[in-house]
Amino acid sequence: MFQQSTFRSTGLGAAITIAELIYHSVVRNIRKSHGNAVLAILMNMMQAAIFVLAFYIMFIVLGLRGAALRGDFLLYIMSGIFLFMTHTKTLGAVVGSEGPASPMMKHAPLNTIIVIAAAALGTLYIQVLSLFVILFIYHAVLTPIVIDQPIPAFGMLLVAWYTGLSLGVVLLALKPWFPTVVSVFTTIYQRVNMIASGKMFVANTLPAFMLAMFDWNPLFHAIDQARGYMFINYTPRYSTWEYAVIVGTVLLMIGLMGEFYTRRHASVSWSARR
Repeated sequence: MFQQSTFRSTGLGAAITIAELIYHSVVRNIRKSHGNAVLAILMNMMQAAIFVLAFYIMFIVLGLRGAALRGDFLLYIMSGIFLFMTHTKTLGAVVGSEGPASPMMKHAPLNTIIVIAAAALGTLYIQVLSLFVILFIYHAVLTPIVIDQPIPAFGMLLVAWYTGLSLGVVLLALKPWFPTVVSVFTTIYQRVNMIASGKMFVANTLPAFMLAMFDWNPLFHAIDQARGYMFINYTPRYSTWEYAVIVGTVLLMIGLMGEFYTRRHASVSWSARR
């Protein structure tokens, strides 16, 4: 895994080496939660299914089902849940990945960029697999589902993943300097997004004063746009996927610059501060 070779000196060889390192790191990340990779994925699917069921029951009890879009109500719930989980889990995985002072970084050619990519891709793999399995079971067992524009809707899932990755890189760069602050902010951000992500309502139904409370959030835009692609009866008027992509790109560039600076000033003593 960490052996150097002359093949790596070429551009193609370096690309293959990096891809191999990312692959092994992704497998390692997936197996962190359980020794059996299949059980680790099944546990994530179970968590997503429980999340969907809990929100379904909450909507029924509170009488909010009539406020949803015209269309499959459970699909409406899943459209918000899966994007929310992809965003927050990617953020948590990237922030929790090994930093520049980690013992794993002593194994050349491993570096923090490969670890970050592995954490993000591992989370995306689990979430996408869970999404397809749950949708297939729902389609085959309960009722056939129809998604108006499936490819753009899946693109919004990638946008939610991308913004989670970008913010995670920023927080990872700050983590060695302010470990407690980053940990508290990550927890608060994930909890706030239970409401601020907009997965329980759509932007078109919000009054102007409430819309201003949510439109700062890239995840809010991604979820609202995803519902516009999924349901033929809904056209988003107050959200754009371009905003989410631009914010994600800006955060990613800031995070990579911060990570490069942090890596140059890495110290083994940082591990004692966590």
